[in-house]
Amino acid sequence: MSETKQAFVEQLREHFGERISAIHEHCGQLIVEVPASQWLTVTRALRDEAAFQFEQLIDLCGIDYLGFGQDEWATSEEVTGTGFSRGVDALGPGRFSWAERPEAELQEQRFAVVVQLLSIRHNRRIILRCYAPNEELPIVDSLVEVWTSANWYEREAFDLYGIVFEGHPDLRRIMTDYGFVGHPFRKDFPLVGNVTAEYDEEKQRVVYVPTEIEPRVLVPRVVREDSRYQTDSVDKQAGGA
Repeated sequence: MSETKQAFVEQLREHFGERISAIHEHCGQLIVEVPASQWLTVTRALRDEAAFQFEQLIDLCGIDYLGFGQDEWATSEEVTGTGFSRGVDALGPGRFSWAERPEAELQEQRFAVVVQLLSIRHNRRIILRCYAPNEELPIVDSLVEVWTSANWYEREAFDLYGIVFEGHPDLRRIMTDYGFVGHPFRKDFPLVGNVTAEYDEEKQRVVYVPTEIEPRVLVPRVVREDSRYQTDSVDKQAGGA
């Protein structure tokens, strides 16, 4: 961590004390974890205090940490002629039908809200993360009264993750239909979904029918830095022919 960032970290710790849970650096960005009980207090101070002046909210999103770190790809040292053949069938989050969906175990700090802020005055960026205290019904205070730009971002996080933003002036779905069941970005929601929209010639309107899409691996394969020095099995066979 650079001296400038270290000085800013000390400034944050001195000013907020126990109102922030932790501060760490990742990929050159400072990430500040804020308890849900202090979410509005800390964000208002970051906007209004002369030492911070984070006047612009760039982005807000939700995160579901259920199954965090799981992979759908075999990672053996051998390479193949078609890397996508390494996809592991029937493994990984979301690869199940709605009727057979797993019951999400109570996982501490499953849902989180992440906010990216910009201070034009101080030419500085910061990332805030707030974990919802209740995994069964994740609720976090709305930031619309602090930054009006949070409005549609919070609606998106509510729609896709089911995170409820208390105090939001118009919290309703923004990406899916109003009658949509479930929250499609949750890790316990099937990747292929439950229904497909299609036009019914007889009824002359759009109807929903059960999806017929087979679960499949949607994660890009891992490309190793040293794979160019390895010879795959296809090349070996061609060389021996």
